[in-house]
Amino acid sequence: DLGGPDARRELADMTATIANHGPDDEGTWIGGPAALGHHRLAIIDIQGGRQPRMLQEDGRPDLVLVYTGETYNYRELRQQLAGLVHRMNTNSDTEVVLHRPRE
Repeated sequence: DLGGPDARRELADMTATIANHGPDDEGTWIGGPAALGHHRLAIIDIQGGRQPRMLQEDGRPDLVLVYTGETYNYRELRQQLAGLVHRMNTNSDTEVVLHRPRE
């Protein structure tokens, strides 16, 4: 049971092992048969770039992403997505990556 206290504790322990990836933020997500953990070094969108990021449909997560990297052309990609139905909630490159597979 990934939603149980033992699984949450184990996810916290596993996520702690990647704390060296970044001291600025950490996050976890558990849903169905999957669990994700993340530590972040804030470079782009320092305030709004929290992870895991998710797209929701009907109030349920449709796509969930943790991303350690930097998308150098994220501004260009954001402009390409601007004319579509996507609503960006942050200025982070991770959110652009999250929306991109849907196109």
